Amino acid sequence: MRLSKKTAFGILLGAILCLGAAFAAPVSTVVASAAARTVSIDSCLISGGNVNVTVSSSNIPSSDDGKYYVFADEVYEDGPVGEVVATARVGSTASFSFPLNLNVSGDNLNRKFIIAVRQGGSYAQVSNEHYITNPEAASTTGAVRLDHGIKGLLPSNVGMDWQLEDLGIQQVAYNVYLGDIVGETTDASHPTIYYDYDGATYSFNGAEIYKLDAIIWWFTYKGFQTNLTILNSLGGQGADLIHPLSRDKLSMDCPCYAFNTAESGGAKHLKAVAAFLGQRYNGTQDHGQVDNWLIGNEVNARSECFYMSNTDLDFNVSAYNKAFRIFYNGIKSMNSTAQVYIPLDQEWGRKSNPGCFLSKDFLDSFNYYITREGNIDWGLAFHPYNAPLFDAYTWQQQAIYVNQTVSTPYITMENLNVLTDYMQQASMLSPTGAVRSISLSEIGFTSAEGEDLQAASVVYGYMVAANNPFIDGFILYRETDNEKEMLTNIIQGLCNTDGSPKMAYDFYKYIDTAQAATYKQKASNIIGADVDTLVANHVFMTRN
Repeated sequence: MRLSKKTAFGILLGAILCLGAAFAAPVSTVVASAAARTVSIDSCLISGGNVNVTVSSSNIPSSDDGKYYVFADEVYEDGPVGEVVATARVGSTASFSFPLNLNVSGDNLNRKFIIAVRQGGSYAQVSNEHYITNPEAASTTGAVRLDHGIKGLLPSNVGMDWQLEDLGIQQVAYNVYLGDIVGETTDASHPTIYYDYDGATYSFNGAEIYKLDAIIWWFTYKGFQTNLTILNSLGGQGADLIHPLSRDKLSMDCPCYAFNTAESGGAKHLKAVAAFLGQRYNGTQDHGQVDNWLIGNEVNARSECFYMSNTDLDFNVSAYNKAFRIFYNGIKSMNSTAQVYIPLDQEWGRKSNPGCFLSKDFLDSFNYYITREGNIDWGLAFHPYNAPLFDAYTWQQQAIYVNQTVSTPYITMENLNVLTDYMQQASMLSPTGAVRSISLSEIGFTSAEGEDLQAASVVYGYMVAANNPFIDGFILYRETDNEKEMLTNIIQGLCNTDGSPKMAYDFYKYIDTAQAATYKQKASNIIGADVDTLVANHVFMTRN
């Protein structure tokens, strides 16, 4: 039903005001149906300093002047209202080439392209929108990724944390809050950083960037692979980055707001942020290296984690897709080997909060837009927490919440194969036909019902991930218990609030070492079944 709704969506074409002297045209308005989009943009690729576009059509549209026009729209524009960047003769096939203009005024890296023709004195859109799909071709840097393993953790005391090394951690997770890092600073020892992008100058808080530099440098120096989550937080000088439909509750306790892809200033600012961060942490500037970038947090959780007042799924996904394109293209243009992820929660087929969207619905719609507008190598960052979060029996979830079908209410570690099977469908594959990178970028197990159950859950969960060939990260959340979360029995740290280790600490430390068998046996004794057998045979147990 969602696809038919999109198919029926009308295309609103605005007045053509500014096309440049070579393509001057009268102001006009035309409304066309989606059925009129008979031209397919087959490729949109960077080659050298140019963008090359190829199109085809089995039903050649009528044209007043026998020309196809390529319009370059900003993400907030719809229809043939942007800049005309190339023309070609109308035909069953056509090719266009125009300058990329990277990092100067008129930069085409993050624009979306459409094909239009002149009909009755008006421009009519005859293709879907299409973005550049190989932004990495613009990069001069391809950092050697720190792909050492999947064992990860969200640290508590960055830079002073001996436990990360003691645990044998291979990946770390960290959050960057845009509201903190953008804008001017009064710290004379770490002055404002000015960054020129797309013909404009943007400012970054030197003091906050210095802190971030130190953290990411330390991660890199220690050999940890960094997963950086970009959160659009409220800050003193980053208000323009927040979507206009997210500004009605700026005082709410929200960790992240939807990105501003609706206004010129905010969208351009986002482009600069993406390029700045991608360049600064591409491993070449002695600030450290970020391999994996997460754009937002649990973006399907509209009312809790990624706020926007609009409640329509299609609207929210479309807005997020535009922001994802900006960050994907900006980051990949600065580091060709970086991986960029969409983060979703475990509420696959059941909402615990009616204001949120199902992660499956959000994923399907996101994939639809990406495929329709130019397939790219996005990754999935998933959070397969137990259902409910305070449930302690990871290996035997409740039947009302977890099953082995694609309609399961929740995806947890016990039925993780439902997710990876789903991602193996042809419609979900990457442009090269591969299963996309899947990172369990946030996962934790409570000790509310005993440290032994948490320790066994850590072993079981890690083994499920390690034995699934499609999982690229298993990042425990958290290293240390959080007092606020503890009030609801979500006690997920490997350490107590005073820093002392819990039983799960050693279980996680040794699970991928020569002593793994000892701790797997301990976990098996707690579970009451051999954990190797459970994992190897995909044994699925439920309880009422």
